[in-house]
Amino acid sequence: MTTTPRFDEITGVEVDLDRPWNVVVWNDPVNLMAYVVYVFRKLFGFPKEKATRLMLQVHNEGRAIVATGPREKMEMDCFRLHRHGLWATMEQS
Repeated sequence: MTTTPRFDEITGVEVDLDRPWNVVVWNDPVNLMAYVVYVFRKLFGFPKEKATRLMLQVHNEGRAIVATGPREKMEMDCFRLHRHGLWATMEQS
């Protein structure tokens, strides 16, 4: 059985609905490192060590994947990060 490819309405890129999505947090010159750790702990329930490691990855590498899952859940996580002032995007894994 063949299926018709699905395309993202915004990007026009073909989307595989079965593949999970990643939420990527990007480095920015605005937010303090302690605040980023706080947001990761608050929104995702990460222990302090994991939140700190992810924050340092954002700081040193420019980005870090902080969540992976179904598109709708990752859209909500991305929205929540935006509400806390962090720069986040989504990408298919």
